[in-house]
Amino acid sequence: MKDLQILSAFQELAGEHGRSAPAAALLFDVCHIGVALRAVLFVELVLALGAMFGASNFADWLLRLEVLTGGALPATLAWLVVVCGLKNLLERLYPLAQQMAAVMLGAVAGLSACGVLVVVGWQEPMPWLASACSGALLAALLVAVMVLRERSKTPAETKARLGELQSRIRPHFLFNTLNTAIALVRAEPAKAEAVLEDLSDLFRHALLEPASVVTLADEIVLAQRYLAIEQVRFGDRIRVEWSLDAAASNAKLPPLLLQPLLENAVKHGVEPSEEGAQIRISTERRGSRVLIKVTNTMPGGQGASGSGLALGNVRERLQLLHDVECQFRSTLKDGIFQVRIEVPA
Repeated sequence: MKDLQILSAFQELAGEHGRSAPAAALLFDVCHIGVALRAVLFVELVLALGAMFGASNFADWLLRLEVLTGGALPATLAWLVVVCGLKNLLERLYPLAQQMAAVMLGAVAGLSACGVLVVVGWQEPMPWLASACSGALLAALLVAVMVLRERSKTPAETKARLGELQSRIRPHFLFNTLNTAIALVRAEPAKAEAVLEDLSDLFRHALLEPASVVTLADEIVLAQRYLAIEQVRFGDRIRVEWSLDAAASNAKLPPLLLQPLLENAVKHGVEPSEEGAQIRISTERRGSRVLIKVTNTMPGGQGASGSGLALGNVRERLQLLHDVECQFRSTLKDGIFQVRIEVPA
């Protein structure tokens, strides 16, 4: 199946499980573009408000803001880079030590802001102490916001996961699979055993404690087990094509992400059609990005685009994990429905 015919529709739309847990998990993570952008905007807003004090007119305020930005912006970016670079070291510390380290680095960043102004030749006396205190306070506020955001993920992920479980392991899928296995017990016992093993593995993953991330390779294995069950049920009506890039295997995803997309493809592409449908799953690494595509044909060249609940849960969980660094798009054109996911490699 070639997906070139639906690329125009998108153009029109404007590592690993086994790593041991540290003694104290990282409370905040600044190694994301979205976090860096918000941090810079927050500091700039504080500077804009601070520049109002003592400014006699708009031109004076703009001049003060320009001077403050010239020192604070490089210092903020330096703080983000250093804290990100020390991520592995910070996660070995206890929570209070992590926050204190970030605040102390904020004070150093405040001092560096004055240092920048000295280097560029600013003649007025430098408020070294005030800058250090301001840097520490801003760092403390940024850390507090990120800690609250990380803590807010837990109930959101749990809610999304429960909704995903409801849309993924539907009673009709369980009953159909069991009936298929029963029908095969006498005629083809080996095939019946394989079906039950695949079903057992799916439920084992569903009932495990939710992990924060899994690799794309893990998701592919689980998706293959799901489609193996469906292929026993539908026979030649379901035609699966895989195009997998080994270089994309270590991309991080929320757990159990691909299966609901494939179930949509089966429900809306294979079940309604006597001829069945073709399903194509492809992964590709493009530089620092990984592209994942799930494509299926639709009976009669048109039809429902899938479960809005399942697609919404997938989108929400991707955004919780990767923030602005991920993309999720879906489209139906010329009888082909496709979901495209982009995540950092």
